Formats: sequence, C-alpha cells, structure tokens
Amino acid sequence: MSAHYATPAGPLSSRHYGMDWLRIGAFALLILYHVGLVFSTWPYELKSARSYEWVAYPLLALNAWRLSLLFAISGYASAAVLARASGTAAFLRGRLARLGIPLLFGMAVVVPPQPWVWLTMAKGYDHSYLWFLAHDYFTFRNLDGVMVPSWMHLWFVVYLLAYTLVLVALKLLPARVRTWLHDTGERALEGWLLLPLGIGWIYLARRLPGGWTDNHDLVNDLHAHAAYLPMFLFGVLLRKSEGVRLAIARQWKLAAALAVLGYLGVSAYEWHFLADVRIHEAWQDPFRVARATQSWCAIIALFGIADRYWNREGRWRTTLAEAVFPFYIIHQTLILVIGYWLRPLHPDPLVEFAVLVAGTAVGSLAFYFGGRAIGPLRPLIGLKRTAKRAQAPIETPPGEDSEGAPA
Repeated sequence: MSAHYATPAGPLSSRHYGMDWLRIGAFALLILYHVGLVFSTWPYELKSARSYEWVAYPLLALNAWRLSLLFAISGYASAAVLARASGTAAFLRGRLARLGIPLLFGMAVVVPPQPWVWLTMAKGYDHSYLWFLAHDYFTFRNLDGVMVPSWMHLWFVVYLLAYTLVLVALKLLPARVRTWLHDTGERALEGWLLLPLGIGWIYLARRLPGGWTDNHDLVNDLHAHAAYLPMFLFGVLLRKSEGVRLAIARQWKLAAALAVLGYLGVSAYEWHFLADVRIHEAWQDPFRVARATQSWCAIIALFGIADRYWNREGRWRTTLAEAVFPFYIIHQTLILVIGYWLRPLHPDPLVEFAVLVAGTAVGSLAFYFGGRAIGPLRPLIGLKRTAKRAQAPIETPPGEDSEGAPA
C-alpha cells in the first residue's frame, strides 16, 4: 500500500469504534431531518403552519443516502454478530427477539399517537386519542387513507428483520457457494469499479416503478428492496473483506467530491423544476444519475472517514451507541406529539424548530434512561435484559448491544 493512502485503522477481527460513531452521527442527523420535514413543502405526517421551499436543500443533502447508510451499517454489524454466534439458529433466535419484541411493543404502544395526530391534523378526525386507541387503532383497516395498526417509522426494523432472514438463508448455502459469492463480490468491488458499480446499481434500482419514493409496504416495495437489500449485503461483505476496505481507503476522497457534485446536481434540479411541474422523461435521467452518485459516493466517503479518523474510543460512545435504538423507537412519536401541542400556540418558526429538537432529545433521553433502569422494560426498547459492564462497539447490530435503526 502506498503511503499516499491511509490503510484501514484495524484488522477485520478488531472492534470498529468508527462504525459506532458513524451510526450515532447518522441518527443525530435523522432527528434534524425529520424535524426539517415539518417545515418543508414535502409530505410528512405533521406540517408546521408555515412551510419553506428552501428547507428542501438541506434535506436533499441527506435524503439520498441516510437510509442506505443505516442498512449498510446494519449489514456490517449483523455479519459480526453472526460470526460470534454459537450457530445460525442461535443467531436467528437472537435477532427475532432483539428486533421483533421492540417492533411489536412499538406498534402497540409507541406508534399509535402518530396516526392519530396525522388523522386529526390532516384528515379532520375529531375523536380523542383514547377513543382512537380503544375503537379505531386495532381494527386492521384503512382509516381515511391511514392504515391501522401501523408500523410507521418502524418499517426500517421490519425490513431489517426480512434482510436478516436473507442473511440466514445465505449462511445455510453450501460453503463452496458462499465462498464463490464472497469472492465474486470482493473482486468486483476491491478495485476501480467500486464507485461506478455502486452508482450504476442504485441508478438501476431506482429506475424501477416507484423510483425514489418508498412506500414501506414490505411485500409491495420492490424498488426499495432493490436498493436496500444489496446495501445490507454490501455491509456484510465489507465486514469480511480486507480488499473492499482497502478500496474504500483509496477512493473515499474521490467519492466525497463526487457526492458533493451529485448533491449540487440534485439541488439544481430541485431549484429549476417546481414540484407540481410535469417533467419530461429526458430530464429525469440526469437527476437519477446525480442522485445515485450522491447516494453511493456519500456512503463510501463516510465509511472511509469513519475508518480513517473515528475508529477510536470516546467517553460517551458506550452510552450513545446503546441509546441509538431506543432513540429511534421513540423519536418520531415525540416529534409529532410535540408539534401537535405547539400548533395552536403559533410559535415563531425558530422557536418551534428549537422546541421540537430539544423536546425530542430530552424525551428520547428519558425514554432510554427510564427503560434502561427498569429491567422488564429493557427488551421492549431494544436493550439486552441485563446490562453488560462494557459496551462492545459496532460488532453488534441494531438490536444487539447497540442498535442503529432509524428512519
């Protein structure tokens, strides 16, 4: 390796603190992203009394890659847990419990305020929350365009469970088949094709019907699965491939520059075409290419930065890494409920933004520390039943020692 390029910060078997910091940072940005949606002209379950077209530009800086990054991190972490598990069956049991229990708890207890706020603010629903919970939420139907009950933002956990089943199925393949799949993927991505192959794959996935608009319906979301499942499997490969890590170490700076160019292209497109203008198909392809470039290259750049600069311990890493999954479970409910309470007060937009961010942070901390302290609540919020003395870094995926779900 030439001295011009930084080698990965540690061997494949070592713990990777950089991935923890990357997940923590990605989730902090996710809170800001969801609060930003309240003030944007884009669809969201709750809207501020005032919306601003310019809010789209900071949102576009994150929109193309935030979810794909989290699936890649989850794949990396899942591969680490599977490698340490006593067997494939034990791994699967652990994943089903660590992700499935918070999912069911979230759908039954945490999520219900979200569709109620949505129905009340956007659909004219005039019943109280308690009435909604007792009479409407658990009726398994389409209620004025809103499916109840719902997993809302917990769709990420549902998809992660599904992709975990795919990983288990791959693990059950004959060893020679698994080796061939690994070697083929590694050969394709450990050289100069790392960037163009990733960009091309995302471009083709988002050419499928639905494009960049995920519907969060597990069985009818082909274009989303075409993007997110390979990203999850890329994370699995990255955990096991020194060659791909070295390729990222060589190319992350170029990837960062291309990601910025992709963002500029997407922003120019947003600025030139109004949301309600019908755009000729010929103008759609440059947008798709720019967005695919931004998406893949931002992820490669962030992996390179995490490996080069962030792979070190920090005072708050243990707590923050463990808190990510509980924060993810509760954060969107807090945003919608706080926003609902603020709406009649007509606060100044800056005040509204500050209260939403601070209230979500404080409420998420209370949810995490309260659930962590009460033993029976720990598995409900995605924590292990008993606390460990030391927090392992990203060697454990969303729902293990530390979880990084979001969106």
